[in-house]
Amino acid sequence: MAKSKHYYIRKTHRWLGVILGIQFLLWTIGGLYFSWSNMDEVHGDFQKKNAPLLSSDISLVSPTMVLDTIRRVHRIDSIVSIQLIEILGKPFYQVRCISAIHNETNHEHDMQAMNHLADAETGDLRGPLTKEEATEVAKRRFNGEPEVKSVEYLTGTNNHHEYRENPLPAYAITFEHPSKATVYVASELGTVQKFRNNKWRIFDFLWMMHTMDYEGRDNFGNNLLRFFSIFGLVTVLSGFALFFVSTKRKKKKTTHFPTLN
Repeated sequence: MAKSKHYYIRKTHRWLGVILGIQFLLWTIGGLYFSWSNMDEVHGDFQKKNAPLLSSDISLVSPTMVLDTIRRVHRIDSIVSIQLIEILGKPFYQVRCISAIHNETNHEHDMQAMNHLADAETGDLRGPLTKEEATEVAKRRFNGEPEVKSVEYLTGTNNHHEYRENPLPAYAITFEHPSKATVYVASELGTVQKFRNNKWRIFDFLWMMHTMDYEGRDNFGNNLLRFFSIFGLVTVLSGFALFFVSTKRKKKKTTHFPTLN
């Protein structure tokens, strides 16, 4: 006996529901965590001290003097930014620039981003932060006085690292704290870049499940998510089709088998 259209629609809808239901469950769990979380805690704002302010009495050299000093060492083609920052109580110029480096292979110029730190009172260039300096910078920006658990020097990160797509090289300073907080300090920029804690890490993992971006976590327009969106639409439509076919069959049965009085 040939199986009815109702049978195939029901069976298709059932399997679509099982497959899509798993992803719907992940979306729901993620949505619950996102909506019930305090974003200030996720971002670690309660662990951050405000950046120290510099005294108005300081005597600063001109940024032009710093640029001239840099030009004696490196070529500068474009300036991204010049910022006055504080590092361990002293003023420094943070200079971000771009230099064109001649490529011997294709005889073209490759654009290379370069960062420099210069003493804002003397104009002298200084190197990147040392491990000890970066650790002290992190401790001064962390609320409280927890012990340092570990210090890691990062020169590269993958797409799933919690410090992905941020300035490198950097020091990752992890503290002995219930939140397992890690402070990331960019050595060439001399400043704290990110605070990461366990609540953020849970958020980040659920965000990956939410966006279905299993390569970089942050792409909300990836093909897998688009496919599951269409998949979900087909599942809903098959449910409507099953409803109408079932209703039609029920009416037919009622017509062929009338109730006796």
